[in-house]
Amino acid sequence: MISTKGRYALRVMIDIASYSNGEPVSLKDVSKRQEISVKYLEQVVSLLVKRGYLLSVRGNNGGYLLSKDPKDYTIGDIIRCAEGTLAPVACLQTDCNTCNRSDICSTIDFWKGFYDVVNNYVDSVTLEDLKNKELEKIGNDYSI
Repeated sequence: MISTKGRYALRVMIDIASYSNGEPVSLKDVSKRQEISVKYLEQVVSLLVKRGYLLSVRGNNGGYLLSKDPKDYTIGDIIRCAEGTLAPVACLQTDCNTCNRSDICSTIDFWKGFYDVVNNYVDSVTLEDLKNKELEKIGNDYSI
């Protein structure tokens, strides 16, 4: 299950992609649109800045910008940034399976397949895709 932090990271990235127009987006504006407290957003944005997904702009007209084009982010990258691995079971959380039952486990292939389906899906959708959905849903009728 994706935590609040993961869901909010995705919402922040979509919001900034949708409303930036090349200008920094303030957390106060994101907070209003997304109905998320500024205090919680600060934690989420800090993580995204640390990982290089967002750029912080200081000053009167400061805020946050995407560090690259929305088409260059996958939703999987953003969710994994906030959540870590999307592995459905502990034994798949690292590349090296240290489970002492992995050789005889009758379910490991199922879990690997499930994990592959999840990763393939989240990596097939870009931030650009969800930005376009956002703008479609609001009808491109927004103001900052």
